[in-house]
Amino acid sequence: MPTIRILDEATVNKIAAGEVIERPASIVKELIENSIDAGATDIKIDVKNGGKKLIRVTDNGCGMDREDATLSFVKHSTSKIHRIEDIENVLTMGFRGEALSSITSVAKVEIVTKTKDELAGTRVIVHGGKLVRIIDTGAPDGTSVTVEELFFNTPARKKYLKSDSTELSHIVDMVTKNALGHNNVSFSLLHNGKELIRSPASQLNETILQIYGQEVSRSMLPVNFNSRFANITGTVSKPEITRGNMDAQSFYINSRNVTSRALSFALRKGYGTLLPQGRFPIAVLNISVDTAEVDVNVHPTKNQVRLSHEWEIAEALTLAVNEALLDKDLVPPVKTTQSLLYDKIDSPTMVREEGPQFRAPVKDTQRRLQRTELRSGENVNKPHIKVLGQVDALYVVAETKDGLVIIDQHAAHERILFEQVRGSKRTDSQELIVPINLDLDPKEKVLMKECIPYLEEFGFQISVFGPDAFAIVAVPSVLGKLEDPGLVHDIIIDILSEGKIKDETGIFDRVTKSIACRGAIKAGANCTYEQMERLLEQLFMTENPYTCPHGRPTMVSFNREALDKLFKRS
Repeated sequence: MPTIRILDEATVNKIAAGEVIERPASIVKELIENSIDAGATDIKIDVKNGGKKLIRVTDNGCGMDREDATLSFVKHSTSKIHRIEDIENVLTMGFRGEALSSITSVAKVEIVTKTKDELAGTRVIVHGGKLVRIIDTGAPDGTSVTVEELFFNTPARKKYLKSDSTELSHIVDMVTKNALGHNNVSFSLLHNGKELIRSPASQLNETILQIYGQEVSRSMLPVNFNSRFANITGTVSKPEITRGNMDAQSFYINSRNVTSRALSFALRKGYGTLLPQGRFPIAVLNISVDTAEVDVNVHPTKNQVRLSHEWEIAEALTLAVNEALLDKDLVPPVKTTQSLLYDKIDSPTMVREEGPQFRAPVKDTQRRLQRTELRSGENVNKPHIKVLGQVDALYVVAETKDGLVIIDQHAAHERILFEQVRGSKRTDSQELIVPINLDLDPKEKVLMKECIPYLEEFGFQISVFGPDAFAIVAVPSVLGKLEDPGLVHDIIIDILSEGKIKDETGIFDRVTKSIACRGAIKAGANCTYEQMERLLEQLFMTENPYTCPHGRPTMVSFNREALDKLFKRS
């Protein structure tokens, strides 16, 4: 029979560290938050090999004397609360007292710190939770924490770390979030001696300029809203500037960066119908609430909070965004494209046309269909089918021997292109007359370099120029005539979003789906009978003609019996 025993302190510390220290970015987060709580106005982060070899965070905060430095890495030691009542009035970035203790238990750590009143600083060296040395040392005011050989004593956890680029991308994201949430603090990030981020202390819009670039910075609208439960300040993007995921949304509760689906939903709700489906705005929003109304310690990593009035605060956020957008000029500026520069426009004859407007011409449909190659051989899935017509430039109506079939033309062509691209070893490229400059944030730039070889396998040609600058000079032929640089940007971001660069199967599927979706016939594209027949012929030559690559149905059918029931014939 097993015997109950009390675990030794070293084992307990390693287990606790597993809750707090998930990866190098977790260490960066904890150390930055300690620096902010120490009143630092300048924080420097230096990492090597994605943080796996070295992490050093240096600040100009208040520092620690010898006694405090000696206690700082002891479990449950903290300077941020003194008694149980303080838990209900937390004004710092956190107080669990587990950060340094957890870090020192799974790495080799050196702390160098000095207060402004001391003549000499203190150097503390801890390896795997064991104190090695405490000595006096020369040091500037503030604190520097160096973490080396992460998980050196827990190899089972070390093997689960991802590639240097992936781990670095998480660190970049962490520094970015802190720079946006604390724009009164100067941040810099170096990786293997190369500067990736420099964000001087400045106004929020200047920080956004440094992080996201000029186009995003110009599109941001200020938010300033007061309600009974929250004061909401910050900035949101105009509807013309969106992303394909929620990575560019930063929420702060009392200046603490948090993750909240409820707040993301409330943000989108504030835009109403201004955003297309699957698009997400950029936002940097700080929500100030009564400290007694928020529990900041419900999660070991402190990235989640519990709000007493979450629904009311979410409603306030929706109103704040709606008010920021109200009465603003939200008409997107016209971007000059190649066709506008060179195409001649004859004097038009004005006609009145009933039905949906802004439909793609038949010529565009023909061009997209021509890029789809038919595969030779018979296919048992192919039924006898007769095209009857098109509904709302979106659905193809056809008749089979069993009844009626309605086909989604975009989903159908997406399936065709998906299998075409998936079945080819390399996709043909077409050069662009004007290269497309990619406007990437720091995290995306880090991942982009490792992603380029995979993209080139699909027909993208990417030119690297200057520090972290990229331009698309050619795209897969199936994308056709490219007039919107945002399409390429969306495909790239979709690939980078999950950070699974080493997952070749995952990357292949995401690239293939993105290319197929962007190259397919769009909803609203007019089709001739010949084009509709060709579309259906190609669809039934695929391995799975019944769903698009994303799982949506390509068609629905009504057999004779179902039709009879609809008309009360049976």
